[in-house]
Amino acid sequence: MSLTLTERILGGSAGEYVDRRVDRAYVHDGTGVLTLEAFRSMGVQAGMNPEQISVLFDHICPANTGLTADLQRELRQYTRSAGMQFSDCGGGICHQIMSEGRILPGEVVVGADSHSCTGGAFGAFATGVGATDMAAIWASGETWFRVPETIGITLEGRLSGAAEAKDLALSVVSRLGMEGATYCALEYRGEGAATLSMEDRLCICNMGVETGAKNAIFSADLVCREYLGSYGHSIDLQIPSDCSYHREVTIDLDEIVPLVAPPHRVDSGKPVGDLAGTEVDQVLLGTCTNGRYSDLKRFADIVRGRQVKVRTIVVPASRDVLLQATRDGIFTDLVAAGCTVVSPGCGPCLGMHNGVLGDSEVCLSTANRNFKNRMGVGGLIYLASPSTAAATALAGCITDPEVQV
Repeated sequence: MSLTLTERILGGSAGEYVDRRVDRAYVHDGTGVLTLEAFRSMGVQAGMNPEQISVLFDHICPANTGLTADLQRELRQYTRSAGMQFSDCGGGICHQIMSEGRILPGEVVVGADSHSCTGGAFGAFATGVGATDMAAIWASGETWFRVPETIGITLEGRLSGAAEAKDLALSVVSRLGMEGATYCALEYRGEGAATLSMEDRLCICNMGVETGAKNAIFSADLVCREYLGSYGHSIDLQIPSDCSYHREVTIDLDEIVPLVAPPHRVDSGKPVGDLAGTEVDQVLLGTCTNGRYSDLKRFADIVRGRQVKVRTIVVPASRDVLLQATRDGIFTDLVAAGCTVVSPGCGPCLGMHNGVLGDSEVCLSTANRNFKNRMGVGGLIYLASPSTAAATALAGCITDPEVQV
């Protein structure tokens, strides 16, 4: 049997320990402050090419306090003086910016954030580490891994109706469980995988960590080649091989239906109909999971010409997404429908600003986590797709997009 895609990239079999050069390393304003502190404490010079390091401000942007502003200023000044790749407030969410032509197939990509597994959509080994590990990467340009065992997920058929990639992602997490793939690689393959867009794949890989996985990955195929070609890259295709997997799962995309994951577990997904009628106080469209152009467009297509009944916050994932959606009139439709649009970033998702929940308030969110107190102490978070979020915003309660009139 051949090696899995993750094993091929890392250069070892499952269970082996390997040292690998890191092709792309990135931090955000939160983990970047801690990384810089740890790096300075080492008393060494950076050994990694600064052009391979990205510092992207997204978590608390613009700054919400004077202390936050001071910490960001220090990191901003260091980043610029060191010649690192830098994105300031308003540029967008780190995982989205990295997906805009910065990650290539076969690369080892490490981010100081758990959702760095998003980059596996490009056939890269992408994973998250802590700030101290990232500081060591800045110092040496490399790190070590225990090669994960791989769970092969074969996708058949095609998504239909109102079902979309977020519903598939919630289905996978519910099927495997939040600890069911701990330190494993999730490798998506099969004819169904070829039907998914790159934005679909980014959403699915993004939520891989919600199963405890080390990384999630798709092979770079023609869809990937076309996407990266739009950024000026020419890539070789990754041909799936006949692998021996730790575990195999088959999913028929034709059977995927719109799901909602109620508080406080991501693996609690249920058909929307089971929770229909649950009143909400807020709807959030955005985050590194579902703040991309196609997500905004689907939402706008549903609410166009109508009025939302609850406060609805829209956060584009990056400046590029914001510009494209603005040119196409999507934000005109969203604002006319009563939505509030805020600058690209993470704010509401982690409960820092631009949409914090009050005690016992309910939010239907397109984010990736619904943990207790995540968006505000006492807040209740239901996870769903952009289409379900749009239907819910119009009705003021959880609503199946397939029955929304």
